[in-house]
Amino acid sequence: MKVLKLSAQGLPQSWISLEQAVIHYAAEEVRWEVGGEVAVFHGGYNALSGLQSIIRVNSIIGTRGLPNINPFDLRPGLTNAKLFARDRNICAYCGDHFHETSLTREHIVPFAQNGRDHWMNVVTACRACNARKANRTPEQARMPLLYAPYVPTLWEDFILRNRRILADQMEFLMAHLPRHSRLVA
Repeated sequence: MKVLKLSAQGLPQSWISLEQAVIHYAAEEVRWEVGGEVAVFHGGYNALSGLQSIIRVNSIIGTRGLPNINPFDLRPGLTNAKLFARDRNICAYCGDHFHETSLTREHIVPFAQNGRDHWMNVVTACRACNARKANRTPEQARMPLLYAPYVPTLWEDFILRNRRILADQMEFLMAHLPRHSRLVA
């Protein structure tokens, strides 16, 4: 289970472990919290008061300090898992839905024609369509794209990089997605 760490201003910073979240709580760096309680940690007993220290961890925390991520400088890393999730496991050429083991990263402008490996030049394709298109552009192969590629926003990237998002974390992230996002059902 991961905790969504935000800046004090509410911008996503990272997915952190429960242990990392406890460190933020113990260092009094958590300015605010949202979502449900996901864990309770019991520490030692105070020698003077006899009280046990307890840290309750919420699923979303806002921490002190300046953001480590400037949303305008964001260049989300491209991985097959995030690409397939962005494209909802749908082949950009035949439109069928596939399990991720049957999908490939397809370059719209192939490397053989000086294409590059970046979000705006890749789509999800099934193995059959990728082989049929080969080292041609969609126009050359007479295989029009059924949807256009796009670079995920900061909020979309945080959804794409974590497979086990809690309901309250997903609700928080989804509230910030652009209306045109493919991640909105």
